Amino acid sequence: MNDRKIRVLIVDDHPVLRDGVAAALSNHDDMVMVGEARNGREAVECFRTLRPDVTLMDLQMPGMNGVEAIATIRSDDPGARIIVLTTYMGDAQVMRALKAGAVGYLLKSGLRTELIDAIRDVHRGQRHVQRDVANEIAMHVVDEALTEREIAILRLVASGQANKQIASKLGLSEETVKGHMKNIFTKLDVADRTHAVTVAARRGIIEL
Repeated sequence: MNDRKIRVLIVDDHPVLRDGVAAALSNHDDMVMVGEARNGREAVECFRTLRPDVTLMDLQMPGMNGVEAIATIRSDDPGARIIVLTTYMGDAQVMRALKAGAVGYLLKSGLRTELIDAIRDVHRGQRHVQRDVANEIAMHVVDEALTEREIAILRLVASGQANKQIASKLGLSEETVKGHMKNIFTKLDVADRTHAVTVAARRGIIEL
């Protein structure tokens, strides 16, 4: 019988969250926190040194973000088991993290109720995506994705730029920008620029 503890690395720029995870793990005999990191670069370094069984990864961090860190770790070790632990449930952001190599996605609001089960599931080789997050993905699974050009335009809209300014910055005609905006409105099911930015930010398509 293998009684070896599950070795966990926690990556988050908030010390209170890291302390909370450490306290949660300390109540369970089958797991232990072996290290902590404050950003993506530290996460990569700690992973290479510690080789944890499971890594808990925040997404929004200074410097290298969580998605970049996940991709780097998985390129080093394709078997790395990483659970995203975040406050954000936007479907576009979730899909970026999963495509980068995460095998679990958990909201920080589920820290007390799902964390331990998620760690055990992922350690056994299973996926663990919180139900609310899975529902968010399902809501938009048939939606037509925005193109890179449309996302670039939407980022400029979010920064307060008008169509004429966007056209000048991207080397497009103003009519072309208007056409892209029409497509954006259709894809996001919105009627105006403000709502488009709000929906795109909520879904993780752009960051504000």
